[in-house]
Amino acid sequence: MVSLFREDLKTIFAKDPAARNAIEVLFCYPGLHAIWNHRVAHFLWRNHMRLLARLISHTARFFTGIEIHPGATIGRRFFIDHGMGVVIGETSEIGDDVLLYQGVVLGGTTHDKKKRHPTLGNGVVVGAGAILLGDIVIGDEARVGAGSVVVTSVDSKTTVVGVPARVVRRGRPEEALEHDREAIKVMLAEQEGMLDRLARIEGMLNIKNDDKDKVGSDDHMARG
Repeated sequence: MVSLFREDLKTIFAKDPAARNAIEVLFCYPGLHAIWNHRVAHFLWRNHMRLLARLISHTARFFTGIEIHPGATIGRRFFIDHGMGVVIGETSEIGDDVLLYQGVVLGGTTHDKKKRHPTLGNGVVVGAGAILLGDIVIGDEARVGAGSVVVTSVDSKTTVVGVPARVVRRGRPEEALEHDREAIKVMLAEQEGMLDRLARIEGMLNIKNDDKDKVGSDDHMARG
């Protein structure tokens, strides 16, 4: 357990350029506090001291804003950056070297007492605000863009973005912070497509800019 704690501390320096010294990390990193509390709570959970395990996880949630069920299985060198609003459900399984950003949810989709939360492979990166639901598998070194909603499994070394999430890249994994650029590109492309469709609809209906300005002016006069 002590070796895991030391490794968790070193992981922060490896993955967060803002980490400056050990004292700062020890006292000011809620993601570190959450994972340390979880490692203790998970040990108690596996040894059938489940009320105590839940009390520890509940206390950690109060102080860190990160909710990790003590039944969740989490690998080595796991890092939650910032962390506020992260929720990790009971049957979640997380591999080694996984990085989560704030607001990520690993949620369930059934009330049945079975495997109902996501499984994340090694080296997975999940962007801020992403929601992963159900008994799905996110393959090794996959990337999930910020704000995405993932309800189906994702292949290894694949980048997915959007609502619902869809594949935008296969093969070479993006850098930890680069995958969200793909999400931005997709959203901008979708916005441009919507504007094009709107322009075509206006053309079909013979709506001109002057007509729209006139309607807006009439509405303003009516309200006045």
